[in-house]
Amino acid sequence: MTEIEQLINISHRYGRDSRYVIAGGGNTSYKNAENLWVKASGFALATITEDGFAVLDRRKLALIAEKQYSADAALREEEVKNDLAAACITKDRRPSVETSMHNAINYPFVVHLHPTIVNGLMCSAQAESMTAQLFDNEAVYIPYTDPGYTLFKEVDNRIKAFRTQFDGHEPQILLLQNHGIFVGANTTDEIVEIYDRVIRTITQTPAYTPQIEMSNFDYAAILPAIRMILSRYGALKTLKVRNNALIAAFSASDAEFDKIIAPFTPDAIVYCKSKYIYCPLPSFDENDASIAIESIENQINEYFLKYDYIPKILLIKGLGLVAVGNNAAECDVILDVFEDAMKIADIAQSFGGEHPMTPQQIDFIDNWEVENYRRKVSAGTSSGRVENKTIIVTGAAQGFGEGIARSLIKEGANIVVADLNEVVGQATAESLNNDARSNRAIFVKTDVTDINSLQNLINETVATFGGIDVFISNAGVVKAGGLDEMTPENFDFVTKINYNAYYYCTKAIAPIMKLQNHYAPDNYGDIIQINSKSGLRGSKANFAYAGSKFGGIGLTQSFALELAPYRIKVNSVCPGNYYDGPLWSDPEKGLFVQYLNAGKAPGAKTVEDVKKFYLDQTPMCKGTSPADVTKAILYLIDQTCETGQALPVSGGQVMMT
Repeated sequence: MTEIEQLINISHRYGRDSRYVIAGGGNTSYKNAENLWVKASGFALATITEDGFAVLDRRKLALIAEKQYSADAALREEEVKNDLAAACITKDRRPSVETSMHNAINYPFVVHLHPTIVNGLMCSAQAESMTAQLFDNEAVYIPYTDPGYTLFKEVDNRIKAFRTQFDGHEPQILLLQNHGIFVGANTTDEIVEIYDRVIRTITQTPAYTPQIEMSNFDYAAILPAIRMILSRYGALKTLKVRNNALIAAFSASDAEFDKIIAPFTPDAIVYCKSKYIYCPLPSFDENDASIAIESIENQINEYFLKYDYIPKILLIKGLGLVAVGNNAAECDVILDVFEDAMKIADIAQSFGGEHPMTPQQIDFIDNWEVENYRRKVSAGTSSGRVENKTIIVTGAAQGFGEGIARSLIKEGANIVVADLNEVVGQATAESLNNDARSNRAIFVKTDVTDINSLQNLINETVATFGGIDVFISNAGVVKAGGLDEMTPENFDFVTKINYNAYYYCTKAIAPIMKLQNHYAPDNYGDIIQINSKSGLRGSKANFAYAGSKFGGIGLTQSFALELAPYRIKVNSVCPGNYYDGPLWSDPEKGLFVQYLNAGKAPGAKTVEDVKKFYLDQTPMCKGTSPADVTKAILYLIDQTCETGQALPVSGGQVMMT
C-alpha cells in the first residue's frame, strides 16, 4: 500500500467516526523530503480521495516560517494565504490553513482531529495543569492562539523548545487549548495507537453527565410558527429539533445554559455562530400555544435588532435543541456541532469546569476570511422550483408516489415518504437522498386511515424540517370488478383509503398550514390530491375506484372553499394511466391482470391486448408518467390563483369542457 493510500485510509477511519470528527472537520497529511500532501478545504475526511489533497512544495513552505509579515492581522493572513497558494503545486485546491503546522511536525504522517473527549479536557479550566499531569512530558501544550499564521508560529516555537529541552526528541502529541489535537508518527498504525492511548488516558477521569427526565413534546404546536417567524428575515428556513437527556439537562435552567453560553472552539462559531437563544417556555394551555410562540418571537426579534442576523441555535426548555438552517443538511451539522459542545462542557466539569473562548477570540474567528470561506462551503448549494419546501407524499414507497417524490427532491424539496411498507419505504428514502443536494428525504411509517398515525407523521415531519409546505395525498388502491364481482368488503376498502383517508389527511394537516400562514402573511400552503381520470368520467367494471375518485374531487372543491381564507390551496391532479408502475404492471395483481379478468377490454386475450386497448384510447399514444404529474404539481404550487381545481394529465384521454 502506498503512503497516499495509507493517508486516505486513516482519513476515512477517523472521518467516519463522530467521536473524532464532526461537520467534516480535522485534517490529515503525509510528507516526504520534497512535497507535502494535506487535506484541501472543502473536502471531508470521511469521503476524501487522492484528488482531495493539496500538494505543496516543502521548500517554498519553509519560507513562510522565516518571512516577516504585516502587523495588521487581516493583511497578514492575506499575505500568508497567498504564499500558501504559491507553494501549492495543485492550483485547483485550496490547502488547509493549518498546512504550515503539518509541515512543522517532523513526522511523515500527521493527523489533526477534534475528538470530543480530548476537547472536554482542552476546553476546561484545568487544561494546562491536567495535560501535564496526564501526559507528563509526552505532549506539547499550546495555549489558545488565534488560528492562522499566529498559531503556526506558536506551535513552531513550542516544538523547537521541546526539542531543546529533550535533547532533540520530536514531540508526537500536540494538545491545543480550545482547538483539538495533532498527532505525528512514522506510520499510520502508530497514529492509531497514540490516539487510542490518549483517549484511554483522559477517560479514566469521572464524567459529569447529569440525569434528567425527558418529556415528549407536540412540536407541531409551536415549531411551524417559529420557522415562519425566522423566515421573515430572508429565505424560507429549515428547522430541526433534537432532544435527549444531555440536551434536556443544559436547557433545564439559566445556570445550566450558562455553561454553554459561549463557544468552545472555532468550529462552533463557524457552524452555530457565537450567540444563542435560550427560552424556558412559559406555562401555556396545549390548546393555545400562542403565549409560548409570542415569547420566542420577542426573543428572535430582539436578537435580530441586536446582532443584525438571526440565530442558528434555539435552546428551548421542554422542547429541545432547535437548529435554524438554510437547508436540511446545514441543520444536521448545526445540531451535531452544538450537541458536541454540550458533551465538551459535560466532560469539562471533571477538569475544573468549562473554559469557553473569550470575546476577542470569538471576534477574530467571526471575521476571519478563512472561516467565512468554510461557512460558505458548509452551507451547501441547491436550487429548484420548490427549494427548501417540505413536502409529504403519502404512498411514496413505490409506484406513482415514489416517482413524484423523486422528481420533487430534484427540485430542492425536503421529502417525507409516508407509507405503510416500512422496508420499501426506508429503501426509497435512502435512494432519494442519493438525488438530494442540501435537501433531505425521510421515511415515516404511516397508515393514512388512522388519525393517530397521521398525527405521528406530522410531528415527525415538523421535528425534522420545522413545518409542512405541501401535502400530496397520493396513497390509493384499486379493486376492479362489476356489480356481480365486487364484494362489500372490497368496496369499503377502496372507499376508506381513496376517499375517507383524504378527509383524515386534510383534517390533520390543515391546522399546521393555518398556523404557518398566521405568522407569514404572504405564505401559501398546498394540499394536492392525486386523483385520476376516473374521477372525471365513469369507469366500467371499476365503480368502486371511480366513485371514490369522484368523491375526492367533491372533497377538493369543498376543502378549497373552506380553507381559502387561510391561504391554503386545495387541488386535485387527475393522471391518466401509469402503465410502467406496479399498480398496472404487477404480474399477479396489477390492473392489467385485473382488467383482463374483469373483461374491461373487449376481446382482450392477453395483458398486452389490454395495454393496447388503453393506449389506443389516448390521443398522445402514451401513458402518464410521474414526471408528467410532477409538472402539474409544480404549477399548482407556483400559482396563487387556483384552488378547487381538478387538473387532468391524461394524454388527452379525458378532455375538459
